[in-house]
Amino acid sequence: MTIFEALRESHELQRKLARGLVRTKGKSARRDELFRLLKEDLAAHALSEERHFYAPIMMDNTGIDVSRHAIAEHHEIDEMVEELEKTDQSSSGWLAMAKKLSKKVHHHLKEEEHGFFQMAGKILTDKQKEGLADNYLKDYQSAKAGA
Repeated sequence: MTIFEALRESHELQRKLARGLVRTKGKSARRDELFRLLKEDLAAHALSEERHFYAPIMMDNTGIDVSRHAIAEHHEIDEMVEELEKTDQSSSGWLAMAKKLSKKVHHHLKEEEHGFFQMAGKILTDKQKEGLADNYLKDYQSAKAGA
């Protein structure tokens, strides 16, 4: 498995959770569970991706700006999650904020998969792509277990 395949697996889970979340209505156990799962996955993914994908890409001059942009988007997503945590799930604004989060997550994932991955593929060796996948998956699972 390469780092790109490992990241796409996480991306698909995030898409599924975000889509499910915005389909919920009012405060419910389902909404609470989907939000918790999405929040945990986003945090574990961002931590592991920044360590085992962005950091190595930033070692190459062509990867610095796109990595910084992606990390900034992670920060924006974190802030949106924090705002949702502070808001009553039964309030009218909660779903609007969740939709905004979902849109941002989908945008970020698409941007990575349709631009960043191609650039990174030119920077990383095949051996790095596999080794980074192993490291990413270990870190990701560890972060999720500790959530």
